Amino acid sequence: MKKIAIGLYVLATLILLASAFNHAMFVAPTDEMQGEIQRIFYYHVPSAMVAFLFFTISLIASIAFLALRRKSHNGAQIADAWALASAEVGVAFCTVVLITGPMWGRRAWGIWWTWDARLTTTLILWLIYVSYLLLRKFVTGPQMQTLAAVVGIFGAIDVPIVYMSTRWWRTQHPSPVFGGGPDSGIKDPEMLRAFGLNILAWLAWGLLVLVFRYYVERQKQKIDLRDAKQSLTD
Repeated sequence: MKKIAIGLYVLATLILLASAFNHAMFVAPTDEMQGEIQRIFYYHVPSAMVAFLFFTISLIASIAFLALRRKSHNGAQIADAWALASAEVGVAFCTVVLITGPMWGRRAWGIWWTWDARLTTTLILWLIYVSYLLLRKFVTGPQMQTLAAVVGIFGAIDVPIVYMSTRWWRTQHPSPVFGGGPDSGIKDPEMLRAFGLNILAWLAWGLLVLVFRYYVERQKQKIDLRDAKQSLTD
C-alpha cells in the first residue's frame, strides 16, 4: 500500500507540474507591460515561497534537535534529519530564485544584478544555508550537529527580513504582489490560476524531494550508529 500511495503521489505531482507549466506558458495571457519575460514570475515567486517554507521547517527541526539532544537520542536524530533535508531543498529553491530574478531584472532593469535590499538579503540567506550544508559535509565530531543547528536557526532569522525588505526599505525590487498596496494583486483570472497551480506544483515536488532526502539521511544515521556500535565491540 505504501508503494502504491507513493506512486500515486508522484503521478499526481507530475500531472500537476505539467498542468502548471501549460497554464504558465500557454494559457495565461502575455503581460501588456512586461511581455513574455513576465512568465518567469510563475516560477520565481513560488520558488521563493517554497524556499521560505523549507527554511522554516529547518528552523523548527533545529530547535527540536537542541531541545531533545540530551533527552532523546533517537528523537534528536529524527529532528536533525528533518533539519538537514529541509535546508537542502530550501537551498535548491532559493537557487532558482537567485537565477530567475536576474533573468527578469536583465530585461526589466537593463542589468543582471543590483545591490538592492531584497536581492542582497536573499543572497545572504542563500550563503548562510550553503555554509550550513558545507559545515554538515566537512566538519566532523560530536558537536557538529549542535553547531549546525545553531547556524540553521541563525539563518532562518533572515527569512522575515527578506520578506519584509520591500516594506522596510526603498528598493528597486517590485512591491509585493499581494498586500503591496491598493493596486497589488493579480487581476486576470488565468494569471492567478497559473500562479496558484505553480505554487501547488512546486510545493508538491518539494515535499516529495524532502521526504526522500529525509529517508536517505535517516538510513545514513542508522548505518553510522551500527558502525559505531560495531567498532566498540571489535
